[in-house]
Amino acid sequence: MYIAIAKRRTNYYNAIMKKFVILLLLFGLTGCSDEQGEESRLNASPRHHEWVEVQNGERTVHTWVVYPERSDKAPSVLIIHENRGLNDWARNLADEIAEAGYIAVAPDLLSGFSEEYDRTSDFSDDDAARDALYQLSPEQVQSDLRAVAAYAKSIDASNGKLATAGFCWGGGQSFQFATQSDAADVTMVFYGTSPEEAEAYANITSPVFGFYGGNDERVNATIAPAKEAMSSVGNAYDIQIYDGAGHAYMRTGEDPEGDPANIAARKASWERMQSILRALEKDG
Repeated sequence: MYIAIAKRRTNYYNAIMKKFVILLLLFGLTGCSDEQGEESRLNASPRHHEWVEVQNGERTVHTWVVYPERSDKAPSVLIIHENRGLNDWARNLADEIAEAGYIAVAPDLLSGFSEEYDRTSDFSDDDAARDALYQLSPEQVQSDLRAVAAYAKSIDASNGKLATAGFCWGGGQSFQFATQSDAADVTMVFYGTSPEEAEAYANITSPVFGFYGGNDERVNATIAPAKEAMSSVGNAYDIQIYDGAGHAYMRTGEDPEGDPANIAARKASWERMQSILRALEKDG
C-alpha cells in the first residue's frame, strides 16, 4: 500500500513539474538564452562558414567568413560588429548577408586583447567584452580593418568590390574607415556616430549610406554636422531615419514580440541594404 501511495505521489509531482517546465518555456525562464538560439541557427545554416586568421603585422585578427551559394564571383561585405564584440548575433548577421548572395567578412576586433582574452568568446559576458573594446586604440582598430579589407578583396570568390557595414560602435568605425581608406566602394553606417573632424570628410571616396532610428538622439545629433561636411566637399551622404525605432534596432527588431517600430525599421533597412548591394554589384 505504501508503495502504491508513493507511486501516486510521484506521478502527481511529475505532472506538476511538467506543467511548471511548460510554463518556464512559455515565459523564457529555463535559461535557454538568445545566444543558444543564435548558435542553433548558425549550426543549421547550409552555407560554408570558416574562421580565418588575417595577419596585420605581428597581430592576428580572427575573422569569420561566410560564403554565398552562387556560381559566380560576388562582392564582399566587411561587417563591423557592435560594442559587444563578434558575438553569435554578429555571426548570424554575416550568415544572413551571405544568404542574400554576398561574401560576409566579419573580423573580431577584440582579437589578441590579452593572453587570457584572445577573442570575443573568451570574455565572460557582453559587459566584459564591451569594457575591453573601449580600451582599444582607434589606430589599432582602423589598422585591423584595413588588413581585413585587403583580405576581403583578395578572396578568390570575390569580384574585388567591397562594402562596409558597421553597427552601433561599428557604425562609427565604418564611417571613420571611409575617412582613412579608399578600399570600400560603399560605406554603410547603422546608427553609428559621425567623425568629429570636419576636414576628414574630404578624404572619403565612397558614397555613405546612413541608417538611423528616430529615437536615438545621441547618435542622430551627429548627422547634421556630417551632412554639412559631406556637402561642402561634394560627397554623397544618403541617410534614412526610421520613425519610432531605437538604437540597435537591427538586433532588437529580430524579436517578433518586440517593438513594432524596431521590427519595421529592421525590415526596411534590410531591404535598403540589399538594394545598395545590388547596385554595387551592377556598377561597373
